[in-house]
Amino acid sequence: MTATVEDLAVVGRRIEFAYHRSLIDDTATLWLPGIIAGSERGLNGSPLARIRLDGRRSTLTIPVAYEGLRYLDQVVPVPELPMGRFLPAVDEQNGFQEKAGVVLASIGEDGEELVFLTDDPAKARAAALAHARDTHLDVDYVDLDALTARWAVFEWEPEDAECLWTVRFDATEDDDKAVRIHYLPA
Repeated sequence: MTATVEDLAVVGRRIEFAYHRSLIDDTATLWLPGIIAGSERGLNGSPLARIRLDGRRSTLTIPVAYEGLRYLDQVVPVPELPMGRFLPAVDEQNGFQEKAGVVLASIGEDGEELVFLTDDPAKARAAALAHARDTHLDVDYVDLDALTARWAVFEWEPEDAECLWTVRFDATEDDDKAVRIHYLPA
């Protein structure tokens, strides 16, 4: 008896996923590993898989028969996502990048506010200018005098929340996983 894609699309099944743009590109298709974290029915009743790619916190909801989805033999428990406070590190998928040797993140409604993970104001300034140049901002309009040192705590949000993580500026040096940052408002 041959298994259908609906039979294969079970929670915990390891998969490989390719974005559509990768399938139609002339270069080799990029297959990303992941897991089926859940399932649901589409508006027309068609089966959908909720997949979480390895190293990412959000899920993609796609038809189980999507051509860019390969079902692997392994079925395992779906790992829990880390929650609570964490210490940021360079990770483009989760919004942390490096400029001038400093980890930084864009925050705020439009991503115009910046957080620099350093206690050194000179390094924060250098990273702010590097970021401005890399994003084609006029450095004359970057108010480096507005940079303020603070203690902050970063916290993971639940899966599929509006933001992957939040940062709280009401932290103190004694708080668990508090880090010294420099904040640059918009």
